[in-house]
Amino acid sequence: MPKAKAELTGTLYAEMIRSGFENLRVNATVVNDLNVFPVPDGDTGENMCMTIKGGVLALEKIENLENTSLYTTAAVVAKGMLLSARGNSGVILSKFFEGIAKGLEKEHATNSEGFAKALMEGVRQAYSAVVKPIEGTILTVCREATVRTSAMVSKNSSLEEFFEIFRGELKISLERTPEKLPVLRQAGVVDSGGAGLLYIADGMIKAIRGEKAPITVRETAKTEKAQISFDAFTEDDVMTYGYCTEFLLRLQRSKVDVDIFDENIIKDYLNSMGDSVVIFKTDSIVKAHVHTLNPGLVLDYCRKFGEFLTVKIENMSLEHNSTIVEKEAKKETKSEDIIKKPKKKYGIVAVATGDGIKETFTSLGTDVIVEGGQSMNPSAESFIEAFKRIHAETIIVFPNNGNVILAAQQAAELYKEADVRVLECKTIGEGYAALTMIDLSQENPDDVMEGLREAMDGVKTGMVTHAVRDAQMNGVTVKEGEFIGICGKDILSSCPDKLTAAYEMTDKLDADMCDIIILIQGKTATDDEAEALAKGLEEKYPDVEIIPMNGGQDIYDFILIYE
Repeated sequence: MPKAKAELTGTLYAEMIRSGFENLRVNATVVNDLNVFPVPDGDTGENMCMTIKGGVLALEKIENLENTSLYTTAAVVAKGMLLSARGNSGVILSKFFEGIAKGLEKEHATNSEGFAKALMEGVRQAYSAVVKPIEGTILTVCREATVRTSAMVSKNSSLEEFFEIFRGELKISLERTPEKLPVLRQAGVVDSGGAGLLYIADGMIKAIRGEKAPITVRETAKTEKAQISFDAFTEDDVMTYGYCTEFLLRLQRSKVDVDIFDENIIKDYLNSMGDSVVIFKTDSIVKAHVHTLNPGLVLDYCRKFGEFLTVKIENMSLEHNSTIVEKEAKKETKSEDIIKKPKKKYGIVAVATGDGIKETFTSLGTDVIVEGGQSMNPSAESFIEAFKRIHAETIIVFPNNGNVILAAQQAAELYKEADVRVLECKTIGEGYAALTMIDLSQENPDDVMEGLREAMDGVKTGMVTHAVRDAQMNGVTVKEGEFIGICGKDILSSCPDKLTAAYEMTDKLDADMCDIIILIQGKTATDDEAEALAKGLEEKYPDVEIIPMNGGQDIYDFILIYE
């Protein structure tokens, strides 16, 4: 029988993180399915998985893990998770591990008692991520389990004993979450974020016992890249847009002085070879992105300084109509020309999905679209890379989804090159209404933000999609397969027909008091259905202007914005 481990080292902590990730990865769908609403957009498990995956990938940056202190290892993991954090639960998880690292400061190794103190710092840091913490969530689960475990362990407790207790307390607290949060009790589920944390703890115990987790860290993308039509670039085409070239370069001590190497050497060269340059250095790794006609020359030059860990080269002509972001990136204006210009006063970043919605936000003045929304929450790093593409003093972010706001705020805290303001818009409707009324002539950013918040006031967003399970919520009986109308945290209708669901939802939102209803058609709604709904709304509400739009969004057949 193996001897019980009493000391937590950097090496063991790294194995615990890897094993925690792996256990969550295989159970991510279970966590996703704990979604409060019976709609096909549960993504908590995926968000948490992608967040901790950032910590696992960050471990690759440690060259000599066996001789690295516990604190350094924990700090590297935390930084990777902070950048990869997405969704509310993912951000809270990253802050929890950031606090753990902080609690382990200067520690080369520790025992159960020392790690218990670090967990308490993790809880404090997690709570700091949320302005108004809600009990019955992952916050409650990690706090209650940490407090109770800390009271039961001593410095003589083995790590396995400690984590067995911690895991048990997580489970007890998780099972009580419906008692603390009525919406969970109503939906008949436990908190999904807390469940994700429990799966991570289960994996950590396996590592403490010496069970090696399989290496599958690079296999967790939620969706594979869409199939590319090779007809988009034929034998008669001429290369216009160039190649999207991305790479991770490990600097080599045999080639450069790694500690003092200035990545601007590479940046200047990339700017001379193309545009849309993004580059940053973390320890001995340089991450770079450039659009260039000569990727081979770029790679040859950069190999002077190190060796490539990953390389991705894509012909942008094959995809140039796929997203608004790519269209913006393919403009012929060189990055160096932009940098030479004075900073403009304001820049705008917005989160959106669906070609029509993205195009609308771009037409309203958005500088960079971050791909995402419900079921596809962007990471903090995605926001940071968007910020780097804007040469502005103040950047205003439109998250357009309640589950994206925390990641945007985390990115704003991490980014130091501009004053980043995050507008707390929780829906596409709120973001759209605010952007249509934005006044960038005002000198004070506070005044701009106040005007945006006033523009959002009173705007409602209704969404129609299909139910993935039976449910009873807000007095509405939902049957699997029916179409449901949702506004905020309320299910307002459930009907066999999507148009009827939209009508009933609209009635309950007092549409006759609105001036405008913007009807956004999703991918799963036909043109005939959209036309019929628009005509029906015009007849039902003759004094309300109905504005149809083909948004092209996933999941939701229709999104209706009531102003």
